[in-house]
Amino acid sequence: MSQLPEYVEIGPAEAQYSVIWLHGLGADGHDFEPLVPELGLDAHAVRFVFPHAPVQPVTVNGGMPMRAWYDIRSPQIQQQEDAGGIRASQATVEALIHREQQRGIETGHIILAGFSQGGAIALHTGLRHPEALGGILALSTYLPLAADFEQQRHPANQSIPIFMAHGKQDPIVPLWLAADSRDFLQQAGYQIEWHVYPMQHQVSLAEIGDISSWFKHLLEQARD
Repeated sequence: MSQLPEYVEIGPAEAQYSVIWLHGLGADGHDFEPLVPELGLDAHAVRFVFPHAPVQPVTVNGGMPMRAWYDIRSPQIQQQEDAGGIRASQATVEALIHREQQRGIETGHIILAGFSQGGAIALHTGLRHPEALGGILALSTYLPLAADFEQQRHPANQSIPIFMAHGKQDPIVPLWLAADSRDFLQQAGYQIEWHVYPMQHQVSLAEIGDISSWFKHLLEQARD
């Protein structure tokens, strides 16, 4: 079991649901902390866990050390993928899932979320996890290590709810790459709720509203 990372946590002590939310390249666990009140989930006893990625050199940024879930070796981010780094971050998320289970959260009440690199790790980990999770929120991102996916995906999460959202003018993760990942997953039988917004590599107010609605629908379904 991988060692737990440092993290930011928001929510009630007696939570019934957990959202493990991974930030993007160069950010940290505080990045999406301000979003929690905007989601309007106070009535649902949700714990948010925002882990900090490790600090490591990032090739496309001249080897500058920064918080990253894996190295980016090419401006075409889907090329020369850092499989070792991706799998190390997968192990970190698995450790966080295990800890939430130990704290009394049912596996089906654990949702993985992430932005950019964090969203890539959420997709990568959630679709390989051997127990059915509650959902995957993947923002401004893509599916990494797609060539290994068919051999490694787990049937436990074949029916997992997936929310993918992207900006039309995203200069970091191009819209076509996200759309290719969506198509790839749909062809593999996954149900994707897909949204596109007039924005770049960011989160918009309209998107926050749609994320809130998605969360509330998931939580109400889990409660029934």
